[in-house]
Amino acid sequence: MTTSLPENAVNAEVDAELPSAKLFDEVVNQTEAVRQLRAAIRKPVHAYLFAGRSDLGAPELARGFAAGLLCPNGGCGECDSCRRALLGIHPDLIEVQRSGANLSVEDARNVVRLAQRRPLEAGRQVIVIGDIDQARLAAPVLLKTLEEPPGPTVFVLLSDTVPSDIATVTSRCVRIELSPVPSSELVDWLVSLGVDDAVASEVASAAGGSPLRARLLAEDPDLAARHALWRSVPARLDGTGSSAAALASELLQSAEQAVQPLRARHRAELEEMAGAAEASGEKGVPKSVEERHRREERRWRTDELRSGLATLATEYRDRIAAQSGAAGNQLAPSEALRSGERIKRLSKAVSDIEELSFELIRNPNETLQLEALLVRLSSVPG
Repeated sequence: MTTSLPENAVNAEVDAELPSAKLFDEVVNQTEAVRQLRAAIRKPVHAYLFAGRSDLGAPELARGFAAGLLCPNGGCGECDSCRRALLGIHPDLIEVQRSGANLSVEDARNVVRLAQRRPLEAGRQVIVIGDIDQARLAAPVLLKTLEEPPGPTVFVLLSDTVPSDIATVTSRCVRIELSPVPSSELVDWLVSLGVDDAVASEVASAAGGSPLRARLLAEDPDLAARHALWRSVPARLDGTGSSAAALASELLQSAEQAVQPLRARHRAELEEMAGAAEASGEKGVPKSVEERHRREERRWRTDELRSGLATLATEYRDRIAAQSGAAGNQLAPSEALRSGERIKRLSKAVSDIEELSFELIRNPNETLQLEALLVRLSSVPG
C-alpha cells in the first residue's frame, strides 16, 4: 500500500529544496513572483521582465533574485556573496539607471558593453535595467544583446508599465507580474509590525498598495495633518486668486515635507552600503544608487500630491452624496433645479481634480496647475 504525505508536508519538502526564502525577506506579499524566481534560480533563462511599480518591491525582488543567481551555495541567503548582492554592492550585480528623462541610446550601448565583460567573482553576472518602459529609442540597440547575451549574463528589466513600443524587447523576456497589495493585507502586515489598528487602516488607504509607502507613512507623524489640510481646501477657498495661490503653496510644501521619511531611509541605506563596501574592500557606493534615490524621492512627492488630490476628490464626492440625499426629498421645482446644478458643478470639480492627478505623471508645472485648479474650485458651491 502506498502512503502519500499530507499536502502541507509535500509543500514544505518542495520549498526546502528551493533557494532560501531569506533572499526575499524585504519583499511583501508578492508570493507568486517570489515562487517563480526561487524556482528560476536553479536554471535561469537569459532575461526577465518585472512588470509593476518599483514601490511594489521590484528592486528588492531583483536583488534577491540576483543574490540567488550569484551565490556559490545556490541561494543560501546568508553568505557574504548573498549579503553584498542584497545590498547592491556585489561586483557581478550591475544596476543600470537611465541618465536622463529616457533610457537613451548611449545608455543602451553601455548595457551592451557591460554584457560583454567577464564576471569578476561568480559564474555569471546579473544586469538589472531600470525604467525599461522609457527605452523606446534605445530598444533596437538592446534587442540583439537580449536575444543572444555574449556571455554568462542574466538580464532583469524593470518596468512600471509595458508599452507596445518596446514589445520587441519585452517579448524576449520571462514576465514576472507585480501586483498592488490589497489594503486589508497591508493593514494586517502593519499591525504585525506593531502599528496601531486605526493608524494601519488610515495608512493602508493612502499607500496605493505599496508596502514601502505604507511602512514609511506609518512612521510619519504628520500624515493625519496633511490629510486634514487637503480636506480643508473647499472651506478655505474664498474666490480670490491670492487665497488659491497661498493654499497651493501650502499644499506643495506639505508634499515636500512628506518626502522626509524616505530621505531618512535613503541616508540610512547609504550609510549601510558604505560600511559594507569598506568592509569588503569595494570602491564605495555606486553613483547609480544616489541617482535612484533622487528618482524615488521625486516619485514619492508626486504620489503624495496624488494622494492629497484623492482626499480632496473624496470631499467633493461627499458633498455630492449629501446634495443628492437632499434632492431625494420633496423640493420645490426651483430648489430642485438649483440642487441639480450644484450636483453638476460638484461633479465637474471631481473631474478636474482627477484630471490634474493624471497630468502629474507628465511632470507639469505643479504650482501653476494646482493654482489653476484651486481657482476653478473657488466657484464651486458647498
